[in-house]
This record gives sequence, C-alpha cells and structure tokens, in this order.
Amino acid sequence: MIPKVFKEVIDLGDGRQISIETGKLAKQAHGSVVVQSGNCMLLCTVVSNYKQSDLDFLPLTVDYREKFAAAGRYPGGFFKREARPSDGEVLTMRLVDRVLRPLFPKDYHAETQVMIQMMSHDEDVMPDAMAGLAASAAIQLSDFPFECAISEVRVGRVNGEFIINPSRAQLAESDIEMMIGASADSVMMVEGELDEISEEEMVEAIKFGHEAIKVQCAAQIKLAEAFGKKETREYTEEREDADLAEKIKGMAYDKVYAIAKNGSSKQERTSAFAEIKEEVKANFSEEELADFGDLVSKYYHKAEKAAIRNLTLDEGLRLDGRKTTEIRPIWCEVDYLPSTHGSAIFTRGETQALATVTLGTSREANKIDMPSFEGEETFYLHYNFPPFCTGEARPLRGTSRREVGHGNLAQRALKGMIPSDCPYTVRVVSEVLESNGSSSMATVCSGTMALMDAGVQMKSPVSGIAMGLISDAETGKYAVLSDILGDEDHLGDMDFKVTGTEEGITACQMDIKVKGLSYEILVNALKQAREGRLHILGKITDTISQANEDVKSHAPKMVTRTIPGEYIGALIGPGGKVIQELQKETGCTIVINEDPVTEEGIVEILGTNQDGIDAVLAKIDSLLFKPEKGNVYEVKVIKMLDFGAVVEYVEAPGNEVLLHVSELAWERTNNVSDVVNMGDILEVKYFGLDPRTRKEKVSRKALLEKPEGFVERPPRERDNNRGRDNRGRDNRGRDNRRRD
Repeated sequence: MIPKVFKEVIDLGDGRQISIETGKLAKQAHGSVVVQSGNCMLLCTVVSNYKQSDLDFLPLTVDYREKFAAAGRYPGGFFKREARPSDGEVLTMRLVDRVLRPLFPKDYHAETQVMIQMMSHDEDVMPDAMAGLAASAAIQLSDFPFECAISEVRVGRVNGEFIINPSRAQLAESDIEMMIGASADSVMMVEGELDEISEEEMVEAIKFGHEAIKVQCAAQIKLAEAFGKKETREYTEEREDADLAEKIKGMAYDKVYAIAKNGSSKQERTSAFAEIKEEVKANFSEEELADFGDLVSKYYHKAEKAAIRNLTLDEGLRLDGRKTTEIRPIWCEVDYLPSTHGSAIFTRGETQALATVTLGTSREANKIDMPSFEGEETFYLHYNFPPFCTGEARPLRGTSRREVGHGNLAQRALKGMIPSDCPYTVRVVSEVLESNGSSSMATVCSGTMALMDAGVQMKSPVSGIAMGLISDAETGKYAVLSDILGDEDHLGDMDFKVTGTEEGITACQMDIKVKGLSYEILVNALKQAREGRLHILGKITDTISQANEDVKSHAPKMVTRTIPGEYIGALIGPGGKVIQELQKETGCTIVINEDPVTEEGIVEILGTNQDGIDAVLAKIDSLLFKPEKGNVYEVKVIKMLDFGAVVEYVEAPGNEVLLHVSELAWERTNNVSDVVNMGDILEVKYFGLDPRTRKEKVSRKALLEKPEGFVERPPRERDNNRGRDNRGRDNRGRDNRRRD
C-alpha cells in the first residue's frame, strides 16, 4: 500500500527551500521526519519509553551521524564501517541537546532517544544547521510531553548582508558564524565564531536568526496538525507537597542566606550548606524520611536556591562575597614548563588552566574526514577536564562530549588571531587543574599566553569571561554576574561565555534558561561582559605584553621554500632516498607539498639546529642552480675519469658537470691527472649545451691564454657511410637502402 505522505515547505529566500516530510519512513518510531534542502536529506526518529526510569533526571540521548554512503564515499581506515562519532558529529549532538533538554518536564524521567542521520549529502548545504529542526519536528509528531516547537539556524554575514544557513563557501567569506536555537517566543541557545564584531552587531545577528526560526516553528505545527497531533501521553508525575515545601523553607532559608552572605570559599560553604540540610532532615523521623525524604532534599535545594538568588537581587552580593561586576583575583605565569614549545598558567579564583603549545609541520595538521566535509586544521586546541580538578574520583571514560565542546569553543575563540602566514601547524592543549566557574574561558586566556610564549605572532591577544544572569519576572529585577562560579551557573537564568580582543568579540556560547529574555537585557549583559573581558585582558598583557620575537631555542624553527614542480622528484629522490638521507644528515624534518593551483613544490624545513636548516637550504639551492652561458664558475673535482673529470659547482654542491679532457688545456692532454687531481678547485667557463653532444659543456682552457703559434686541429668529419659498401649494404650484408 502506498503510504500517505505529509509535507511542509519552508522558504529560505534566494531560491532555497527546506521541506519537512513524514509518513514514508520509520513509521514504528514514535515520531519520524525527513528534512531536505537541495540534495541534503536528514532522517530523524524519536522514541521514548512509556515507563519512567528510576533516575532522578531525564536520560535523553541525542545522536547525530553522517553516513559515508550519503556522499558516495567509503569510511577510512581498515574496517570499512562507521565507528565512533567524529568531533563534528559530537558538536552537532550538543547543539541539539542543549535546546531540547530544558523543554521536557523536570519530572519526566523516561529514557528518550533522538536519532538523526544524514542520508544524502549536498556540498552547498551544511546538514548540522537542520538537525535541530529535524529533532523538534519529529517530537511534534509524537506524544511526548514537550513544551513547544523549536528550531536552529546558522547565521552568516557576507558583505554586510545576513544569510540564513549559508553554504560552506559563503562561510569562508563571512565575518559571522552563529548557530541560534529558539522557540517562537524565546532565544534559548547561541554559539558562534565572530571576526571581532561589536556587541550590537551580535544581537542583530541573533534577531535575524530568530525571525527565521519563527517561520520554521510554524511549519512544524502545521505539519503536526495535518498529520494528526497525538494526545500528550500520561506519565507518573513527581508528587508535590506545598505545606512541606513552606515548612522546609522556614527551616533553611534564613540560615542559607546568612552563610551565603558571609562570602566563604567553595569548600567552606559546601560544608556549611550540608550541615543545614542535615539539621533540616533531623526534624523528621526515620519513618517520615523513608516516606518523603526525596521531597525533603528537593525542597531544601529549592529554598537554598531562592536564598542565594535573593541575596544577589536584593543586596547585590554573591556567594563568595563579590559584587555583581567584580572579577575574582587573577595570577598568571608563562614559560612554566621548560621543555614545551610554549606554556602558561592562568588562575582566576578557584579555576586554573595550564596550556601548552606544540609547533609542527603540515604533516601534523588535524585531518577532518567527514561525509559532509574533508579538510585539515593547522591550528587546533584540545581541552582536558580530569576529575581531580573538582575534587572528585570517578572513572575515566575517554574524551567526553563536554571536553569536545569546551575545546571547540576555545579553539574558535583563538583561531582567528593566528596569522595566515604562520608557517607552523600549532596544537594547544589545555589541562584544567582546578575548576569552579568557566574553565573554558580560563583555557582561552592560558592558550593566548602560551601562544605568545611560543613565539606565535598573534594578531591580538584574546581573553574570555563567563557571565550569568539572575532575574525575577514578577518584580522585574535582574542582576548580571561577571565571572560566575559553578554554583551561580547552576542557580542562574543564563550562562553565557564571551571571548574577544580589545577590538571585538571572537566567539560566544550562551544557554538561556528563562523565557522572553529581552534584547535590552542581553545587550546590557554583553556590555558588562566587555568590561570584564578587558579587565582580564589587562592581566594577561601585564604578564606577557607581546609575543616573543622568535621561538624558543629548543623549539623547531620553520623555513618554507617554494621550488618549481619539476624539481620535486629530484629532491625526493628514487624511493625517497635523497630526502631521507638529507633528513638523517641534518636532523631536520622535511615535508614537501604540491600546490594544486601553481603545481609548485612547497618545502617545509623544521629543525632546532640552524646549521642543519642551512644544509637543507643549500641542497635546495644546489638543485635549483642554473649556470648562465658565458659565466665563469668555481668548481671542485670530485671524480677522475679517463676522458675527463667530474666537477661540482662550489656554490651549488651536488650540481655536477663533466669537464672533458679536451677542455683541460690547449695542449694535448694524455692523462687527466697531469692537469687536475681530486679535490682541486679551479675556474671554468660555462658554454651551455654542446650542439654535437647535447650535453652541458664547461672549459678550463677557455680561461687560459692560447699558446703562441697554437693551431687547433679541425674537428674530424663524421663518416655517415662508415661500415657500408657503395650499394648501401652494411658490412653484415643487410640492405639499408630506402625502398619504395
């Protein structure tokens, strides 16, 4: 039976469209859609168990995968099958998860899976920009308890004009790349990379993206209505007890308020809050705690949150005693690790990051092999968040999604400041050693200093700050918090991280937890972030004001030379013999790449010994050496033959030519050794190609005075019929005459 298909089309302008279709594929899922733009197609399915789990949180899994078959390609590696997700896929999962998760009810704990896969690829369409739309559209067709439709778009700006979901080619020319997630009413998530733009320009980009999202949300609702919107499923809701909540608030609120007002350290207040919680629990019998102990913990934390938020709104004070605009004490140090190419420590309050820089050739570039994109990064940053940095002991399970996301944010913050002519591949690694509030921004700061310590000539230093927001919709009060603590991140209404130079913003990441946040508050928050960012930047430049002029003595120096394409083979040698021996002799790493446009060879020479680098350059000069006709050159005898001497040009060692015995002297020379010997250095004149032999000709005698009365013998004429009889037969009787 032919399935009934339901479809909605969204117009993006400039002839582009996005279609949302359901009814044809994956009908046993609780919701499924195919989202298509151009030839790019995403299939999204959603399933949620009808039984609540025993967990006290929503076990939501968002999975995004790009199939290699979608681009007509095979997976790389030995096993020709897609394996663990790439960093690009993980970043897309995070973008979708951050918008979806807050819209499920807090007491909904059924295991839920959102699975998105790219089934067809289009070079002009970036699939991750449609993943949020696909996820929300599939949920709208399900019976999940979900607050409202959302969507995500990418915003670019080329020549001053904003573009929704630009192509990769357009992004290359854009000064803004922002992913925006929102419902029709509220912006919920922003993440992006910017070319030192102002706060006002950033807000304009958010507004532009939000208008496009409103259209996409309306299309989802229309599709769900046409398909037949299901009734929201019933589930076992968490029990509530208003009287108990009020009773516990009375027990805890004032005590928490007093502790919070003291401005203690993280360990001190954590211990004090734990004592208050135990005092509250002591007011209940064991039977009561067995019956509703979970509610006691829940309402205590609710009272704790209210007390801390009100302290900030009413008195402008924070957990550690700071005012809302105050930045925690900062100390920095560079060149801490003696053997790295660059290193720096950045400590702000109870957050500390140690960054290292390693310099390499293009061979060390980070290869990206995804169905939707193939390329490489010559600047990349890795972020590590070990459990000890928060005083915890937990299993190590490999690189987490959080580490991938935070590292990507810091990388985007810094990469625009790496000059385009930087000859190195640059790897930055951030080791978070302490964490209590935005280790990703500490990574940006320590990464900036480590790069300057390594001698990377950054365009401008970059700093970053994490901001928070506490607001009260009833009273209209709000407080923007600079340099938030971990607790303030959890208790606040918005967590946004902003990085930039003195000129403008380079990257941002925002998670907004309240509905209807006004753009006025957002602009004010961004301006306050700028003040804090510049304060931190001052601390960085006080420590290291500008990049070191050169790399460290133990770090490799990089020299790049361009050679004509026809000389690449000579430098590599048969089976790589020449280049391998040269690397062994000089201790340098030599990498040769061919420019696909000019077909020239780009030679990268990396070494710690300048003599070794000079030796490689001399070899290249030797290969490229072209003597000019009529010029005189110094040569060295390197081989003796019966019919002459092989000599090499002194200014181009390895560049050899035959000095024929007849060109040694005006007099007849019976033995080559009568005139020259091994190792002799002499001058010769270059005559270019000999028309008779078609080989290069040099002469020593041309530089000597001709002896008086010397008569040069005329060249012997070549007998073309030698060995043939007068009838055209050779001496073996074969007839070589031309026949008709």
